[in-house]
Amino acid sequence: MSEARVSRCEPETGASADQGEVSPDPVKSSSSDACRPDVQGAGHHSLEDVSPSPSAEASGLLSLPWEMVTHIASHLPAQCVITVLPKVCHALGNVGKDSTAWQLRARRLIGSQANFPVGPREDFDWPTACLEMEQLITCWTGQAHLVARQTQEYEEEREQERQQQRAGQEGDGDAEEQEHVGEDEVEGVGVAAQEVAYGMDEGMEVAMDGENGEMQPIVVEDQLARLRMELEERLEDDAAALMEDERDHRMVFDADDGQDGALNHQADLAEPRNLGNGRQVEMEQHQVLRSPSPPPALECVTLPSGHIAQVNSVLLVGGEGTLCATGSRDWNVKLWDLQSSSGGTLLHTLGAQGDFSTHRGWVWCLASQGPLLASGGFDSTVRLWDLQAGGAARGLIRAGAAVLCLSCQTDVLLAGTFDKRVSMYDTRAAEPLVKSLHLHGSAVMCLAADDKYIISGSKDCTVAVYDRRAGKGLRKIRLSSYVLSMSYSGNEIWAGDNRGMLHSFSMQAGTLKPLSQFDVGHTALVTGIHRSPGSLYTCSSDRTLKVHIPCAPPRTLCTQHHKAGVNGLSVDAGVLAVASGDVCVEVWRPRK
Repeated sequence: MSEARVSRCEPETGASADQGEVSPDPVKSSSSDACRPDVQGAGHHSLEDVSPSPSAEASGLLSLPWEMVTHIASHLPAQCVITVLPKVCHALGNVGKDSTAWQLRARRLIGSQANFPVGPREDFDWPTACLEMEQLITCWTGQAHLVARQTQEYEEEREQERQQQRAGQEGDGDAEEQEHVGEDEVEGVGVAAQEVAYGMDEGMEVAMDGENGEMQPIVVEDQLARLRMELEERLEDDAAALMEDERDHRMVFDADDGQDGALNHQADLAEPRNLGNGRQVEMEQHQVLRSPSPPPALECVTLPSGHIAQVNSVLLVGGEGTLCATGSRDWNVKLWDLQSSSGGTLLHTLGAQGDFSTHRGWVWCLASQGPLLASGGFDSTVRLWDLQAGGAARGLIRAGAAVLCLSCQTDVLLAGTFDKRVSMYDTRAAEPLVKSLHLHGSAVMCLAADDKYIISGSKDCTVAVYDRRAGKGLRKIRLSSYVLSMSYSGNEIWAGDNRGMLHSFSMQAGTLKPLSQFDVGHTALVTGIHRSPGSLYTCSSDRTLKVHIPCAPPRTLCTQHHKAGVNGLSVDAGVLAVASGDVCVEVWRPRK
């Protein structure tokens, strides 16, 4: 350990030197190893770069060696290190600039067995990653013991459903066949496009229903026991990494006893709801944990049943998770206010004057940039809406084929369609089509982009990169499966495929490189994915939503079981919106 010591810190502005001195009392640290673990590939800063000059007059906390100061600070929440310490004095503000300290913090949160980040380390935002991971652990591991406790009840309910289905199969078999006739056609698109978008031709029903037509249990008794043990071990690790003052809250969920439980497919998580009456009920913990769990910092809001068919797409807009747009197979796009006293209020059903619905077919995808909201559907159109004008119609683009994915950038709108094209549109022009790209041999399923590159995934099992500035394709990677969902941030791209697997890629200077493939437990189509430096969310038609830390392999913090396939998700500022096949939309957000 270096003998360099830190001088007494100077006040930021307008304060005397005495006021700038910091007492060690507010900074408390739990016992930890004296030695700092080595971080492979970690960048190191010299003491001259990160610590103030020595002073013989230094006393108190800042008289300690700089390594000890940063070690003490590592036991403060990341939010405190980032936002509070710089306001105390210049010296403590330097703690947040120590890249090695952030990497050690990340290693403590993740564990020594996982690699992080999965992609390139250059220019990686370590403070943001640590902040997001701590928030994720605080919020979602608080739900983990509920999942374990409710899994057996969930399986018992599923078994009762299977028995009822068997009892009614003999008399209702023919009627069910007739009931589904006619649902295979949607105005403006044929069966082929529906099968590509919905994955019917890839054995989704087998994955969900099993080979003999019976619903397969997700967790059997021996697996349940292992799951409980794993969850308890994870909770022990996580609790050790969190501050003591973050453990004092009791678990309280908003609920409404008068609401029919069948409308909320989150009953498997003790039916946490907030449906407008402001009442709170306290949920008892029937399972005794070996260590205290993090506080239940989330509340769940179930939006009123505004749609009459499956919600295919959900998108948080307006910043800070204040507004939510939903697109459904009932041909409509609805805009919701999430800041209302009831938790979710319908603002508008979007549509031009005189139209009886938003689209003339299934609404399949949503995207936004600033005040612009775009919706794409099976009626082969992209419709534009002005959020600042209360969702007023702003334009219509005829795409020529079913629109399966959208991406809004500041200067261009991208649309992936069933006819194998990626189209670029200028939404301000009278003739909006800028260029039509033929990058694939089958339908384009997902898109991600920035101001330099467009990355697209197709039903032909390829992922392609297009250089916007050079105006040419750079590379195409062939996979053994096709990707349906994609998330691009920093130098990493994560995608989910039709077999339930996750794929990670690095993206540097236009070079797309496959990194790893992960099995996180999904058994069918990965319909949605969101990755940021410190968080990873995935959902699937196997009726599950999973929350992970984006390391290699991903560390799953929580798995939610739904009563229908989950069709999509959206994440903004720690708020999570989930769209499912039973017309419900759930919004999970930090409790105020």
